[in-house]
Amino acid sequence: MSEFESTPLSVLGAHENVSRADFRELTSSIPDAFGPFEIVTFLYLTWLVALFTIFHTHIDHPFRKIAVHAAIAIAIAWLSVASKKGGARSTQFARHWYPLPLYIFFFEELGTFVHAIFPGWFDDYLIRFDYSIAHVHPSVWLARFATPALNDYMQFAYMTYFLYLVILPTVLYANGEMHSFWRVMTSTAIAHYTVYVTAILFPIESPHFALASLAQPALNGGYCTAVINFIERFGRVHGAAFPSAHVAGSMVAIVASWHYRRWLFWACLPFFASMCVATVYGRYHYVADVLAGLVLGWLAFQAGTAFSEKRMFATDDVRLKTTGIA
Repeated sequence: MSEFESTPLSVLGAHENVSRADFRELTSSIPDAFGPFEIVTFLYLTWLVALFTIFHTHIDHPFRKIAVHAAIAIAIAWLSVASKKGGARSTQFARHWYPLPLYIFFFEELGTFVHAIFPGWFDDYLIRFDYSIAHVHPSVWLARFATPALNDYMQFAYMTYFLYLVILPTVLYANGEMHSFWRVMTSTAIAHYTVYVTAILFPIESPHFALASLAQPALNGGYCTAVINFIERFGRVHGAAFPSAHVAGSMVAIVASWHYRRWLFWACLPFFASMCVATVYGRYHYVADVLAGLVLGWLAFQAGTAFSEKRMFATDDVRLKTTGIA
């Protein structure tokens, strides 16, 4: 008689029930592991996969892109589940900070499919809008004030964008304010992903390209200018100018700082204002891009805060019921 034949059927049935219970517990825990940031990111990844599928004839290597973004989704899911189960300290750290490189990757790839839907640029609309304000092209008009020192300060102000994405989240993270941390991260994600979607639906290439025929002088400067030139040489994206991702992402940080760390708001405000000017001065954006970025950043913080609170409270309620506390 084989080992299987000698095993009581009741034991086999119990083992099968345990296995099914473990499987149900595992699958039911996966959605619970996803925070508001992951849900927003999965929605954006779904949009990208749909874009690559529907407009594959307008995109280079569309199925390779689908595979890459599916792999990103799987990696995020794995990291979320591993973090929920405890995991190593490095896993917990990665779960909280992977959004930052993700923003950069998503932005840099836009240049490869910015014309997936529309083959041309829509800069004329924004050029006319800017010109209607004071009957000048703002980036061209500002060039009359250019000096090496001012150029360098403007480029420094433009680079402070990267600090805004890090400073407040770091303060909240260091103080264990995880709900506030994820509100900021989710709001920042909503702002950036909205910019990225708009870049496809309304392709804008920026004054640097669209107004190049006006023969504007080079903005020569010192160290900060050299750093920006180096970054632009390898990381400039042709497109994705409206709304300004710099302004939208920074606006989230500024509004969030007002709510969570008022001292940080006042410390960053002068540099934020300078950055808004620098986006036009440096010929990266139109005034319309800046205005749209300001509005988008404010709306993204409201939406991100509301969604984060709803998701986190719902998750907490599920956990309480699961543990039998509620």
